[in-house]
Amino acid sequence: MQSNHHSATILVVGGAGFIGSHTVELLLSEGYYVRVLDNLSTGKRENLPAQHDRLEFIFGDMTDQMLLSQSCTGVTHILHLAAQVSVIQSLENPVFSCQQNILGFVGVLEEARKRNARLVYASSAAVYGNPDKLPLQESAQVMPISPYGLEKYSNELYADLYGRMHRLSHLGMRYFNVYGPRQDPQSPYSGVISRFVNQALAHKALTIRGDGSQERDFIHVLDVARANVAALVGNLQGTVNIARGEATTIHALARIIHQLSGVSENIQWIPRIEGDIQRSLADSERMRKHLCQPLWGLPEGLQNLLQS
Repeated sequence: MQSNHHSATILVVGGAGFIGSHTVELLLSEGYYVRVLDNLSTGKRENLPAQHDRLEFIFGDMTDQMLLSQSCTGVTHILHLAAQVSVIQSLENPVFSCQQNILGFVGVLEEARKRNARLVYASSAAVYGNPDKLPLQESAQVMPISPYGLEKYSNELYADLYGRMHRLSHLGMRYFNVYGPRQDPQSPYSGVISRFVNQALAHKALTIRGDGSQERDFIHVLDVARANVAALVGNLQGTVNIARGEATTIHALARIIHQLSGVSENIQWIPRIEGDIQRSLADSERMRKHLCQPLWGLPEGLQNLLQS
């Protein structure tokens, strides 16, 4: 991009994580100055370049108001990705989850307001809950079924209020099922794709919960990074679904991974989890029109992941 972008300093809160690190790499490759604030609770320092003259890494927690304020000095754009991201954890420890996902968010929102910075933040498809009508448009009924989904929805309401009260420029990214390199398969809340790929590469049976008929809308992390960058430099307001707009059943996903990995078709069926959503599918028109077209189809994305 042209040199006029070089004056922009972008803070990525949670920039050492899975989605964050891919977005930071893309921002750096396009000439931006990037500052990352991360407590490395789920992110990893090695997800980011060890040395880069336009990258500054700050180790610490976004709930540390002093540190957050220092991190925002001179910042024109904020990408807020830090969160307690586990639905399970939000059910088991709702107070901690609320501190991270609501208080943590409001702290970032306040800093954005003080500096009149553009704020792009991670929301989630979890705000929709168990929808009765698919594909989901951004205007669909919101009905979270976990504290995590509720926390993300409250972020959207706070951002909307700040937009009306303070003219804050904001966009909530309702991520659907993101997958790709650097997603931690060890994490209990990791996506089904990183779990399957890990199992296939270890020549283990793929574990499917329930009957495998659940449908998900998968999008590659490199497409998500492109959407994040477009969102930061653009001025789309409100919320936007970040997804391909294609439904894939978990059973079909397992078949594709077996095919690509050449591992024998071994499946272990395990009981489904309470609160597991049966079907999820986004209308991705708004993203495609205002941010970017996703480039990665599922087979290519999975092939890339099995080789990475």
